[in-house]
Amino acid sequence: MSTRPTLGAFNRGELPTIACFNKATEPLGVDLDTLITAMQVYVDEYVAPVWGTPAKLVKTTGFQKGAWAMVFLDDADQPDALAYHDLTPDGLPEAKVFVRTTLANNDLVSVSASHELVEMLVDPAINLMTTGPNPKIIYAYESADPVEALSFDVNGIQMSDFIYPAYFEDFHKPGSVQFDHLDKVKKPFEILSGGYQIIFKNGKWSQVFGSEAKKKSFAHEDRRGHRSEQRAEKKLERADVGRRKVA
Repeated sequence: MSTRPTLGAFNRGELPTIACFNKATEPLGVDLDTLITAMQVYVDEYVAPVWGTPAKLVKTTGFQKGAWAMVFLDDADQPDALAYHDLTPDGLPEAKVFVRTTLANNDLVSVSASHELVEMLVDPAINLMTTGPNPKIIYAYESADPVEALSFDVNGIQMSDFIYPAYFEDFHKPGSVQFDHLDKVKKPFEILSGGYQIIFKNGKWSQVFGSEAKKKSFAHEDRRGHRSEQRAEKKLERADVGRRKVA
């Protein structure tokens, strides 16, 4: 029996299109068109100039051939949630935003969506890692987790703060350069009180937290299905549109 290969490499020489579509029954708390417009500004004016990761966001009703994807779902227990897996049917990057889970955590869908967006653009295959201040630890290239609790206004919509490339460059002296958009991080690899960092140590993935309060709140969050949790799975699976239930 033949098996279909899982793709984890993406052509960074092309401008990706990201198909954004809503399969959640829970209200987003923001108009989807308005959110997509704000996220496009977020990419064009804030993320791409720093990270070199331009993208075009479009509203669709489902996966679009050749496009990356951002899908809004109620939560990981939604009947067809597993049908979306980790990659699009074409084997391209996919981000999932869990609306009900986000709102239950008293967070904004716009912040969660922009968080997933910037991390997908910076590390589309969820496989980038780097050395850092501790030579026995490998640090995941997650561009929003260390500043997770912070956001800023874009077109009247809150977008996630994100770190700059200098954050992962341990040779910078504290305060010498800008390490995140809101300029709250003052040194490489610093984790703010509301953030965390994914690390690889002693043969396994785990997290370090910016505060005990964050550690406790993180333990109660439903992280299933998030891109940050897919590192430990060691492989990415394509979406299986045939498994989706038809309403």
